[in-house]
Amino acid sequence: MTAVQGAPLFSVLQSGDGVPADATYVPADPAQVLWGRLPRRGDVPVATVEPGATVVVDTISHEGLLDDQGSDPVAYFGGHGVARDQVLADAVEVVARRTREPGAGPHVVTGPIAVDGARPGDLLAIRVDNLALRAPYGVISTRHGRGMLAGTPYDGSYGQFCTVTEDGRFGTMPIAPGSPHLARFPLAPFLGIMGVATDTAERVHSVPPGRHGGNIDVKLLTAGATLFLPVQVPDALFYVGDPHFAQGDGEVALTALEAPLRATLHLDVIPAEQVADVGIGPFAAGHGLVIPTGLDPDLNVALSTCVGNAVDLLGALFETDPRSAYLYLSAATDFTISQAVDLTRGVHGKIRVSDFAHTSGSALARYVLGRAG
Repeated sequence: MTAVQGAPLFSVLQSGDGVPADATYVPADPAQVLWGRLPRRGDVPVATVEPGATVVVDTISHEGLLDDQGSDPVAYFGGHGVARDQVLADAVEVVARRTREPGAGPHVVTGPIAVDGARPGDLLAIRVDNLALRAPYGVISTRHGRGMLAGTPYDGSYGQFCTVTEDGRFGTMPIAPGSPHLARFPLAPFLGIMGVATDTAERVHSVPPGRHGGNIDVKLLTAGATLFLPVQVPDALFYVGDPHFAQGDGEVALTALEAPLRATLHLDVIPAEQVADVGIGPFAAGHGLVIPTGLDPDLNVALSTCVGNAVDLLGALFETDPRSAYLYLSAATDFTISQAVDLTRGVHGKIRVSDFAHTSGSALARYVLGRAG
């Protein structure tokens, strides 16, 4: 393809390209995705795996597919200098064969994948082993009055096509329309959506996250991290979507650098009897950290929830007294806005495992701390 902004670009990773022959592979073809809604109880899985399995899952970004972008990714990306053969064929097929219902979210979600034997009360552990860039470009956008500067002169519906450097390490964008000068920022790919099916009769909207996980947008969920989700329905019915190449905490304009990824994920189950009565909701471990979350439409409540979940996690993993844990968190743990634009606000904490010499020794603690790295 022609280099945009003068930078050489690598080729796209089309569906099936480079997938090991023995892999459990779930492509993002139209029969295996939902658009704007999440899996619910009773949905038929697109694949079934045993606990401990590794799966390879393709995701596609909604940018370039939406109505306000013309619902034609070939034309949309072609307008930015992308050759026809460098547009993902599965993105083109989803637009051609699927219709996003009015009022649904923007996200294309791949799945669900059944994890045989998972039951409500268990935790599904999703370890992110690898995230491969499927395209050398992506889009950042704001729209619908949903960014943090809604109602100001910066409000509106607009976006920026961004390119990726040949080594896949940085994204670039012009500092002003038509400017030859670029801003360059590091990439840290992660999946904005990883979730389990909700125990509901209807499929819920893809935008707000919740106890099921979903659109939690925690940028620490890069390769090497593990996300823990409370199973809601039999066999968990796991799914992924909303791939990002990079995101700032807060995701303040509305979107991150939205761009497609191929995810290699290890799925495991922690049985309910090991979880005990710890009401900790979604949390993660990796990069030397344990990462509690808090979710609520009110940012203050989301922060309070995250702090309470952190106190519970400290007790479960390190046998801390709740009051001592509360004081420790105030002195030693950062609490960060994950995102403030997804109807339900998100906060996450960063607890350093290295701060604790003593652990509880429980099966849950051994597993979680083993994933923290």
